[in-house]
Amino acid sequence: MISTILLVLLALCVLVQLYFSLIYFLPLARHQDPTDEAVWPVSVIVAAHDELENLMELLPLLLDQEYPEFEVILVNDRSEDDTEFYLYELEKQFGNFRVVTVKNTPQYLNPKKYALSLGIKAARFEHLLLTDADCRPTSLNWIKKMQCGYKNGAEVVLGYSPYIQVKGFLNDLVRYETLLTGIQYLSHANMGNPYMGVGRNLSYTKGCFFKNKGFASHIKTIGGDDDLFVRDAANNSSISIVIDKEGQTVSIPKKTFREWLVQKRRHMSVGGRYKAADRARIGSFVVANILFYTISVVLLVLSSHLAILGGLIAVRYLAVIPVYVLVARRLGDAVSPLMLPLLDVVYFFNYVLLGVSVILYKKFRWK
Repeated sequence: MISTILLVLLALCVLVQLYFSLIYFLPLARHQDPTDEAVWPVSVIVAAHDELENLMELLPLLLDQEYPEFEVILVNDRSEDDTEFYLYELEKQFGNFRVVTVKNTPQYLNPKKYALSLGIKAARFEHLLLTDADCRPTSLNWIKKMQCGYKNGAEVVLGYSPYIQVKGFLNDLVRYETLLTGIQYLSHANMGNPYMGVGRNLSYTKGCFFKNKGFASHIKTIGGDDDLFVRDAANNSSISIVIDKEGQTVSIPKKTFREWLVQKRRHMSVGGRYKAADRARIGSFVVANILFYTISVVLLVLSSHLAILGGLIAVRYLAVIPVYVLVARRLGDAVSPLMLPLLDVVYFFNYVLLGVSVILYKKFRWK
């Protein structure tokens, strides 16, 4: 009796995964970005704290962008390294480069959100484009491609930002997690249900920022300068996506499993502040995957309904994994189909551990 109930529940989990894969994710593989040329000036904003080495790589790539009119605003957030001297030299060389300096952050305010707010207030132009110091635009057309997303009156443009590929299973896992997260938030936005974006590649207008009162609703929360802002903007602003490779940034991945876990715990802790409908939608996808693996293991141990179990597992993999591969190719993100089943198992097992750790240990730090 119990094994039959588990089998029915497993079949429901497979149906949920098929629904998301075919209704939400597959259309993303066919998505075409708008191609209209952007004509408005843009303010590119980066907030950095003790990021000299990264800035020496990033800022030349930003300042060399092939775009008619733009400025780069670097918010030097309490840096204690030699960032100030490097920025001073750049200011003398480039007329479209400006520095906003933060000496102290007001008590109880999130440092990054405060720094970004100052950069946005200082921006000369209406269209803003944000990235992080440890990111790199994939092309000199990054600004141009991201601004194409403003077609049809959008006020927010969500971009994609994968991690650089290096050797090692940790990198494979980090990149798979980023891919799966990207597939989810981009496909939901594509279907008219935006719930988050990533600050590594995010654009919105100043009018949208101030209309939604900036980061006021979560100014004391660590994290959320990207996803919680998109949450608020989704109430009264049109949101579009840009996924072409030239419109992406790539990021430097964490080098140790511990560093990555700390980062993911911080991101996951913010998810509890998403809208109830978004939490239910995202949660159903995650729970369906976790239960799929859990129930499959239990039924294998019980040696029960093995033929039907094998059929459900085959249906799941034959329908879901190819969709992931198609979307990854559309995003220009290299992924090995042979590695995906293993990475999928490890990812959702790790998701459970992260969720438990967030509940038990709620203290987070921001540099």
